[in-house]
Amino acid sequence: MKIAAIIPAYNEEKTISSVLKALQESNLVDQIIVVSDGSEDRTVEAASAFNQVLVVDLLENRGKGGAVVAGLKRSTAEVILILDADLIGLTEKHIEELLKPVLNGETLMSIGIFQKGRAATDMAQKMAPFLSGQRALKRELLENTSDLDLSRFGIEVALHKYIDENNIEAVEVQLPDLSHVMKEEKLGLWKGILARSKMYWEIFKYVLRIDTGAK
Repeated sequence: MKIAAIIPAYNEEKTISSVLKALQESNLVDQIIVVSDGSEDRTVEAASAFNQVLVVDLLENRGKGGAVVAGLKRSTAEVILILDADLIGLTEKHIEELLKPVLNGETLMSIGIFQKGRAATDMAQKMAPFLSGQRALKRELLENTSDLDLSRFGIEVALHKYIDENNIEAVEVQLPDLSHVMKEEKLGLWKGILARSKMYWEIFKYVLRIDTGAK
């Protein structure tokens, strides 16, 4: 099965190179797609420096859901690997372990959980593992999930709702020594808190919309 990695990225010039290096070291990944989601820094330039990486430059920010859909349209791969662009410590082994349950036919979707990375990020994923951004899944799940491009930061919630309604069991995969840069570190304490609050508000709005059936 052909495997494509889709990396949604918004202002991630400092970390995206290490993520792409790990992906290029993997002999499992056939295609790497970076979707710059309206970035205002040098994310596009940093990603474009890598050979055989397809860079999609969205001029307006669409949120993670819209970015993933934009990447999906550029690929015909049967298996999609979604990774955050701000990961710290990503290795070829992490990629292999995340893909393995899907490739082996054990599940239609695996969810990566940080382990022994940093206390703050580990705790967040233990509390809400379904919000993890690291996933391997069959293409059909993305194509069958309603309004994925409208979910913005609620893409993980949308996928969780779909598999729950269709009795699909996801497999959680421990990813040791992996974490990501927190918003407070990227933007400073107060701007980071505001950005995090906005993200959770987007998630809440999406959850509310799907619960009420509103458009």
